[in-house]
Amino acid sequence: MNKNKPQELEERIISCRLCPRLVAWREEVARLKKRAYRDWDYWGKPVTGFGDENAKVLIVGLAPGAHGSNRTGRMFTGDASGVFLYRALFKQGFANQANVTSRDDGLRLKDVYISAVCRCVPPDNRPTQDEIMNCQPYLLEEMRLLNSLQGIVALGGVAYKRLQAIYDIDFSKKITESFSHGNFIPSEGSTPWLLMSYHPSQQNTQTGRLTEKMFDLIWSHAHQLMDVGEP
Repeated sequence: MNKNKPQELEERIISCRLCPRLVAWREEVARLKKRAYRDWDYWGKPVTGFGDENAKVLIVGLAPGAHGSNRTGRMFTGDASGVFLYRALFKQGFANQANVTSRDDGLRLKDVYISAVCRCVPPDNRPTQDEIMNCQPYLLEEMRLLNSLQGIVALGGVAYKRLQAIYDIDFSKKITESFSHGNFIPSEGSTPWLLMSYHPSQQNTQTGRLTEKMFDLIWSHAHQLMDVGEP
């Protein structure tokens, strides 16, 4: 991975103001805060991807949480979704710790890189199509910088639909399968394999739609695919 390019990309993402609605919302949330985090200095800006520069697996989520990533400045950090995700990654050796709280908590990822469809927190977790399209170039650039990429795990239907479009345009591979937890699309030539999972949101985990066992199987599958050296 080019050492200068990621820094330049991160700077562009952090300074992005392409979506007026999202800019206003992320900054309002950061200003008003949540009572439990009133002593925090909220990030309140777009959140960049992060992880192992030699990652074999890319994880794509939806968007920062209002009082999670929008507060901490790091993907899936500071809310219940992150608790669920990092616990699962730790079990498979993708993360050096299960508990994550802030950008300087010592977390290190191995073989995985975490990104998202949108970089700013959207009201009601619902970005518009235009907002998604404004962010797509950032995701594409991150994907191109991952020279060891073998596969992608899509967390949720929105991430999967966006990856469908990216595969069609960027990899010339038409994917027509509908989203379903555990669905797997093998690699083809230089095209990464694609594994689907329900998003670890509280809406899914608290209702039992996504259990810890179901989620663990996703990461076990990803680890096996990586170990056997999928092209």
